[in-house]
Formats: sequence, C-alpha cells, structure tokens
Amino acid sequence: MARLGGAFLIAATALAGAGAQQKAQAASTLVFCSEGNPDNLAPALARTNTSFDAILHAYDTLVRFDAESKSIVPALAESWTISPDGTVYTFKLRSGVRFHDTPGYTPTRTLTSADVLFSFFRQWHKDHPYHSVGNGAYNYFNDLSMGSILKSIEAVDDLTVRFTLNRPQAPFLANLSMVFAAITSAEYADTMTKRGTPELFDLEPVGTGAFQLLSYQKDNLLQYKAFEGHWAGRPPLDNLVFAITPNATVRLNRLQAGECHVMPYPNLTDLPKIRNSPSLTLLRQEGYNVAFLTFNVERKPLDDVRVRRALSMAIDKETLVDALYGDTGRTAKNPLPPTSWGYNDAITDIPYDPKRASQLLAEAGYANGFEIELWHMPVARPYMPAGKRAAEMMANDLAQVGVKATLVTDDWSVYMKRLMNGDHQLGMIGWTGDNSDPDNFLYTLLSCEGARKGGGNMGKWCDRSFDDAIIEAKQTTDVAKRTALYHRAQEIFKDQAPWLPLAHSMVFMVLREEVTGYRMNPFGLHLFHRVDLAR
Repeated sequence: MARLGGAFLIAATALAGAGAQQKAQAASTLVFCSEGNPDNLAPALARTNTSFDAILHAYDTLVRFDAESKSIVPALAESWTISPDGTVYTFKLRSGVRFHDTPGYTPTRTLTSADVLFSFFRQWHKDHPYHSVGNGAYNYFNDLSMGSILKSIEAVDDLTVRFTLNRPQAPFLANLSMVFAAITSAEYADTMTKRGTPELFDLEPVGTGAFQLLSYQKDNLLQYKAFEGHWAGRPPLDNLVFAITPNATVRLNRLQAGECHVMPYPNLTDLPKIRNSPSLTLLRQEGYNVAFLTFNVERKPLDDVRVRRALSMAIDKETLVDALYGDTGRTAKNPLPPTSWGYNDAITDIPYDPKRASQLLAEAGYANGFEIELWHMPVARPYMPAGKRAAEMMANDLAQVGVKATLVTDDWSVYMKRLMNGDHQLGMIGWTGDNSDPDNFLYTLLSCEGARKGGGNMGKWCDRSFDDAIIEAKQTTDVAKRTALYHRAQEIFKDQAPWLPLAHSMVFMVLREEVTGYRMNPFGLHLFHRVDLAR
C-alpha cells in the first residue's frame, strides 16, 4: 500500500512504478487509464468522481443503487425496514463480512454494528476521536444536513443498526448509497490510535470492497488486487491498476498501444477514429449531469442579481455548445438534467442578448464594465470536455459588453477546494448525480446549508424561499408534491440566476476488444467489480 505522496512498500503486486506504462499483458490485470489523481482515499472526505472511482473498489456501503433495476438494493445490509412515519430505518447487517488486511494490520473480527456507528459518528460528532483526523471537511455529510437530520444511531445488536431521524427524509435511503456513507473499520481506527498513527487510517485504507488497495503513487498509479474474501464473491480480475493519465490524447494512445484497457472522456474530435478502430469499442450514454458557471454572490459585483442576469445574457451558450460538444451535448437551462423526474421543462431560459446585458450593467452602475476572474477546470470532465476553451469563448463574449475576464485555474483537487471555499468570482464547474433523486442536485449544490465555506454551494447563494421549497420536498414521500416543489425551486433559481447553466453532455467510454462485462454507470462512476478480460 502507499501513503498519499509517500512510499509504502508492497509485496503482492507484479506492476509497480513504470509498470503501468508497459503493455497490459497479464490476462487477469486490467489497466484503467484514469483522468486524474483522487483528491482523497477516505470515503468521508472525498469529493470528486475521480476519488469515488478509487474508493468504491475498496469499500462498500449499506445499500447501493442498481443501474439495471434503477432501485436501491442490499449491500452490507442484507435487509431493512422503515417505520410507517418514515423516521426509523433498521438495517440487518450481513454476517461474516471480512475487512482487508495490510502488511501491518490483520483484522480480528468481521463487520459489526460498531463499524457502522464509527463511520457515521466520525462525521457527525465533533468530540469523536477521529473527527479532526485528516482535513475534517465532511462535505457530503454536511451538505446533506445529516447532522440535523439524524436524531440517533444505535447498535440494537452486533448485526442490527437503527437510524432514527428528526423528521422524514425521502432521499435518505438513496443518500446512504453514496460514497460518504461507506463503512470503515472501527477496529482498524483503534489500532492506529494505539500506535500513535491515526492519520494512516485515511492514507492506508482498510475496507470490505471487492478490491484491496495496494499502493498509490500520485501522478502515476493506484494498484489493487482482488479481495479473495469479499462477501459477494471474488471479482473476475486478479489485479486492477489505475494509470493516472490527465491528457485525453495520451490516454487514447496508450489504449491503442495496449498499455491500458479502458479510458474515460475521449476528445470528441477523436470519436470518428475510435469508431473506425477494430480493436476498440466506443460506449455512450446520456449523462446525468450539468456544466455551469457559478457566480460567487459574496464577491462584488456578483451580489447584484442584475449583474448575474447581465452576464448570463452576454454568453452565447448555443455557440459554445456547438463548438465544444457538437451533437454530443445540449444547452442547459435548469440546474437539473432533463432526465431527472423533477425537471421543470416549462422554464423559459435567460436569452442570449448582449444589448440587454449592457443595459442591465448600466442600471447596476457598471456602464463601463469591470474586471473579473473567470476560473476554469484544468481537466476534462464528463460534463465539460475542454474547460480552458470554454473559458476563452465566454471571456470573449463578456468582453463584448465591457467585462474583462482574466482566466484562472489550478490543480484539480486544489481547484475544487478553492471553489468550495468561495475563493473565486466566476467559477466553471459541473455535477454528475450521485443518485436519482433531484435533492442530490438542488440541495447539495444550492441549499443555504451548502453555502458555508467548504460547502457544495460554491456560489454561496442562500435564498430562503428556494431553501423552504427543497426542504419541504425532502420531508414528503408524495412524488407529485415533491415534483411541484422542485418545479417551484427551479423557477426561483431562474429568477435569481446564481448560476449560468451551460450544458448537459453525452458521456463516452472507450474499451479494448478484450474487455468483457463493463457497463456504463448512470452516475459517471467507473466500476470493475464484474469486469473481466477475454483469455
């Protein structure tokens, strides 16, 4: 295994260092050319899909979302019951679920209720001994207001856990399928504390997942081996390697050369070449995503809705989407993707109207424009194939109404952290849903709770009428009522313009012909639990 940024020797892998850059010759070793470094390997602390990909192979959650049935199904919890008033969830854990070991740690017991309590109490209780270990930024737990939703979590017995809520929460079960809710080992945490090295708990992961993480070398690779004792059975692959390859052209070259088997996010200009390659398979699906430009309302002049609406009118989204996405994207008008059941198609978008934009700027006291920073993503994401090019196009549009935009970027993990802290003025970002509930977009990205420093509401916008609507929607299980509330929330969003929604994209994956069993995930994850290589 490996510490973040450090060297931790391993004995159980045939691929090390530059080995991931050699041809993937071992029949049972799959190499995934991933797009970037994980921002964290700890489920409670991770924020991006790049991290979730790395984490979900090593950990399990109580429940999971099944893409085929589009429903929540058992995982570490083999069953559960929900009280009639929707406030008590009782989970029955599987018996005999084993944890991974490491060269310096061997578990003495299997999964119990104590591990579930530890995993949630760490994020919930500030006096918990592990609450301040790591960066302490439990973004998902806090963005979902889990601290105020939860009344208690109790171990009924070793294999039964009861969650009691302060109020009904329609998305609660779906939220437990997310990475922040992965179950970690309380025994491992105790062992690291007794050794005086609690920080290793997050840096040298011990989970119950189908693959055991062996090492992580930043900017190079992550290495896994199949976990022989996985509760759902051993995965078909013997080894799994993430070869960190930020450049899409380099990823494709490695794929064609046989140095990796799977790659995400190809350049759109390369799609014809990929389709014509007999050794490659191109997969595509409509992304459950949105790309957007967030306006930091805590930074002048973006605290003025007239300015936000003016900037929205100044940017030609149609031309941007045509240039960057072609027929693989569509312009966005709402914070939800059109495939969401809460989407309000009756919304009228803010039009592209530079003349009216100039008038609004003059009304707001900026007849001569102003200077502003426009932050853009340094890596391709499923919702944004070319962040810098998009920023250049938007900056050119803004210049036509007297707004001079200076482009800013940073390392991906640093970029995300700084946007969540509110360091930006205009910030380009996007979101791929973690589950199928509209709450995952509207509450996580736009709630008043999420507007705190470090929260998912990167524009720091807090509108009480919007908040009231999405909170009420959480507390009813009536889908018609929830839909009406989400429609109302989108109307408020459009009126106040805290973002400029840009695009919804198609998502592409490229596989070598020998890869079998791979399925695209609706939430943008890349999972290899059921994948194999043709022998």
